[in-house]
Amino acid sequence: MKPGDIVEIPAGVKHWHGAKKNSWFSHLAFEVPGENTSNEWLEPVSDEQYNGL
Repeated sequence: MKPGDIVEIPAGVKHWHGAKKNSWFSHLAFEVPGENTSNEWLEPVSDEQYNGL
């Protein structure tokens, strides 16, 4: 991703936010109200998974 990129995540798609090791990541998130939708925090990524990026 580059500054200014827009990413649209459809409802129901499992995804994570974050940066790879020795990098930074900042984002703005907008949730559009709808029927049968939810916003839930998923499990953390392990150190092993994170260090493999």
